Amino acid sequence: MDDRLLNVAEVAMQLGTKERFVRRLIAERRIAYVKVGTHVRIQQCVLAAYIKEATVEAVDMHWHSNGLVA
Repeated sequence: MDDRLLNVAEVAMQLGTKERFVRRLIAERRIAYVKVGTHVRIQQCVLAAYIKEATVEAVDMHWHSNGLVA
């Protein structure tokens, strides 16, 4: 796995969010981070694990006479 340290802006870019969302994840301790002096960094592998954990799998839906069912 890649243990490269990412800054908040890089994490936000990869998640497609604003930096504020990433900072909230950090403040709420919903994602692990590393403090380097006054700087906050997130390991690439931690971000990948967060994305995997937050992923909701698709459900195959079918139409029946009663409506849509899984």
